[in-house]
Amino acid sequence: MAVAIFPLKIIPEYQRIVLFRVGRCIGTRGPGIVFLIPLVDRPAIVDLRELYLEIPHQTAITKDNAPISIDFIIFYRVVDAVDSVVKVQNFAGAAQNIAATTLRSVVGDMSLDDVLSKRDEMNLTLQTKLDDVTERWGVKVTNVEVREINPPPNVQDAMTRQMSAERSRRAVVTEADGSKQASITVAEGQKQAAILSAEGDRQAAILRAEGFALALSKIYEVAHGLDEKTMRLQYLDALKAVGTSDSTKLVVPLELVDAIRAPR
Repeated sequence: MAVAIFPLKIIPEYQRIVLFRVGRCIGTRGPGIVFLIPLVDRPAIVDLRELYLEIPHQTAITKDNAPISIDFIIFYRVVDAVDSVVKVQNFAGAAQNIAATTLRSVVGDMSLDDVLSKRDEMNLTLQTKLDDVTERWGVKVTNVEVREINPPPNVQDAMTRQMSAERSRRAVVTEADGSKQASITVAEGQKQAAILSAEGDRQAAILRAEGFALALSKIYEVAHGLDEKTMRLQYLDALKAVGTSDSTKLVVPLELVDAIRAPR
């Protein structure tokens, strides 16, 4: 029944108790039921889940002497519960001060253009340097995310003008590309039309030549099929046509003379 006078605590899986007995740290307890000795034990509860810490806007000077305002978030988790209690009094306050100092150091080694364009690289550098410091406190910095970067007003105005000029340039380039593609399409269409027209003329010429050759072939076949009497009749008809002429001199082919002399 002596256990009944001891207070107890139920510790969930994501927490641990760093137990101090008569002022001396005797380790961690939990999860589950933890019994404490009244007036002797003093517990300190540590959360092992990943937590975050918001760092408000900090002013830093870039390598090219441009003042900028940056705010970011630190994600961290406790990896050694005892060190997180014994080696640092207030981790949140200490982390904010370390983060502000580290930010000024990182930004001071970068130009304004790099700060604005290489955010991922800056996040990684901040995470590495913060983790080097917090490691001795039993805390692991898992990630750093820069949320907002505010350059000086004159730089913001220059950036706005630059973006406007860039958008105008892209619009002109896009319009020029469209005109170019349209011209290419029209030229290709004209080329294809000319090719098709030439091909049609060539096919028509071929067909005309083939038709003429076929006609000559037919004439030649018919001529070879005529017999001698038919040829004589053709010659006599020709002679009659010549006799009606007003000419006093006639040149008569030898075949016509033979046709006249031939016996009937």
